[in-house]
Amino acid sequence: MKEYQIRMTQRSGTLLLLLSLLGAVSLLWPFLLHAAGAAPQAHHLDAPFELMVLVPLLLVLCASELARGSFDVRGIAVLGILAACGTALRIPSPGVVGFEPVFFLLVLAGFVYGPSFGFALGGLTLFVSAFFTGGIGPWLPFQMLAAGWVGLCAGLLPMLSSTKKEKWMLAAYTAVACLLFGVVMNLWFWPFGLSGSTSISYVPGAAVSTNIAHFVAFDLTTSLGFDIPRALLNAGLILCVGRPVVVALRRGAKRVRLLPHVDQAHTTT
Repeated sequence: MKEYQIRMTQRSGTLLLLLSLLGAVSLLWPFLLHAAGAAPQAHHLDAPFELMVLVPLLLVLCASELARGSFDVRGIAVLGILAACGTALRIPSPGVVGFEPVFFLLVLAGFVYGPSFGFALGGLTLFVSAFFTGGIGPWLPFQMLAAGWVGLCAGLLPMLSSTKKEKWMLAAYTAVACLLFGVVMNLWFWPFGLSGSTSISYVPGAAVSTNIAHFVAFDLTTSLGFDIPRALLNAGLILCVGRPVVVALRRGAKRVRLLPHVDQAHTTT
């Protein structure tokens, strides 16, 4: 059976690199500079500017893919439909430990439609769903970036010769990605969230290695109760319904993509 995998161009790769650098600098600067403040004020000054930069760059990324012919206006429509589906999956999530099934769809769409589409879908889904879940705040640009990275890396996964191996690869990646999403979402507020010199608090002026060790301890002791159920749920969804969803997405890919820009491969059942 002939399948398709979308390539990433140099232009879209450059845009994704710029977006990722923006996110990395925004998250990691407390390890190099002194952070101060309380958790409710974490990134209250820089987050609005990051959101103002991130959303236009996502639109530029979509326009770039449209202009180069990697997908037509129907591809934009598919992006909107999948973002709406992801929003629907997120609506029951607030307050429910680990119940965030949006990641299984994000991983599968990124795997089929490519890293640029996956990044755009992750950012757009979190942005739109924030209006329905009351999730608008300084954490939003970091959620968008983290979800975008999940979709981007899914698009970089290789196509395998066996559908069974491919399913298990996607499930394993999804579990790891869900855990790392939790790490990123801890990192955005952690330097501002704890006071005092405890073994899990941020220590202004301390060595980078010290703060890294404190952050790892914080993540292990406070976050895994949310991250592990999220990872198990989404990996389980991949194992249960991942294959038919991938088949449906690939059929859609052949209709909305221009084939000269697509790598062809063969899989066996």
